[in-house]
Amino acid sequence: MEGSSGGVVGLSNRSALFEKMLSLCVQVFAILVVCAADSAHRDISYTFKAWNMVDQPLQEQLAAVYKEMESLKHEQAVMKQKQEAFSQALPYCSQKPIDTDVEMNLTSLQTGSSHLLYTLTQDGDGDEGSGEDDSAESLDPCNHYTALNQDWRATNYTTKNAACDRNVQWKGWYRLFYRGKPIQMPERCVKKESCGTHAPLWLVGGHPRIRDGVVTRKVCGNWRNNCCLFKSPPIQVKACRGNYYVYKFVKPVACHLAYCADINTLVCGKCKKSESCMSRDQITYMCKKNKMRVKANIHFFVTYPANISGKVNRIMYRKVYVNQGGAFNTRTGIFRAPVSGVYQFFFSTQTGGSGTTDLWLVVNNYWVAVSHSNVQGSSSVGNLSTYMTTLRKGTTVYVTHNRGRSWATSASNTIVFGGSLLMVRKI
Repeated sequence: MEGSSGGVVGLSNRSALFEKMLSLCVQVFAILVVCAADSAHRDISYTFKAWNMVDQPLQEQLAAVYKEMESLKHEQAVMKQKQEAFSQALPYCSQKPIDTDVEMNLTSLQTGSSHLLYTLTQDGDGDEGSGEDDSAESLDPCNHYTALNQDWRATNYTTKNAACDRNVQWKGWYRLFYRGKPIQMPERCVKKESCGTHAPLWLVGGHPRIRDGVVTRKVCGNWRNNCCLFKSPPIQVKACRGNYYVYKFVKPVACHLAYCADINTLVCGKCKKSESCMSRDQITYMCKKNKMRVKANIHFFVTYPANISGKVNRIMYRKVYVNQGGAFNTRTGIFRAPVSGVYQFFFSTQTGGSGTTDLWLVVNNYWVAVSHSNVQGSSSVGNLSTYMTTLRKGTTVYVTHNRGRSWATSASNTIVFGGSLLMVRKI
């Protein structure tokens, strides 16, 4: 009995020892979890697998604790390596060398600066644009963007507390505002120490047109008398109806660089739907009415009320029914295109005897289309030809009677010439 009691006591002591060792390991493991979470700057949410093994023998629980401790040590070592690599890459500003004091100034982050506090509000239902030029309105970044309303981004703002857009977690599309009014990025070099930062970022290549959709534009930062010393990663831009733009910003190459807002473009937000915001020097902007599309209002219809035989270089159509726009000259028999565009012409003949009769449409002295008929005997045949083409302003068009015999009277309208402007088009 004493031996048995001693065995039980010994077993009890070993169990207590294992429990103390397990408790100690759990405490050490908890400390490692906290340290790893702190080094990664993340929430502490780790599930201890050994806690789910309370019903298992103490040896197996202790082995599980040891295995998880080794795994966590490895993860902590990897995190430390990544943190060291990030620390080494942070001071990199650009491919061009700069002074040591400038480099230290640009790469230092002023903790607690009010410029690092971004108050972003979503315009819409909170969904970000996809960045693609989708036709679906629900995916159009012009309808889904984040409003970036920060006065310090304006070109007329200077401060000692420089902001750095590299510290912003950019996501989706953004629209610039200044005191609640729409504004856009500058398209020309901005002097340093403006826009609340050291090296202000401006848009290279200008803003797109609405029909261009989503485009990619280069971004440059001015520093040390070089407007593009800092070549920041390109961004996407889209023009929207209403004279405003949305931008898909990304992290700049270094600190302190920040995206700029051109104070001169505030006038663009006042333009009406029928107006466009224009500027020749990217300094003075103004609203100009959109050019009205020229209507296709050129039409003519003329006839020759008599017989024609043999070769006539240019038929002098004498009877005019329609001459809208006055492009047909009754004295010369020539139609002259008043504007560049797409035109359609027609001309006809009525053969008055046996044999072949040809009428040709002549454009800038080139024979381009024929009205041909061939009659045997005493019968009469009519023929109508049409021709459509694109003409430059000032192009001449007339009809020549090359051979044969054409028949007409004052009431027959069998020898006719006419045409219309279908569409104005720049050439």
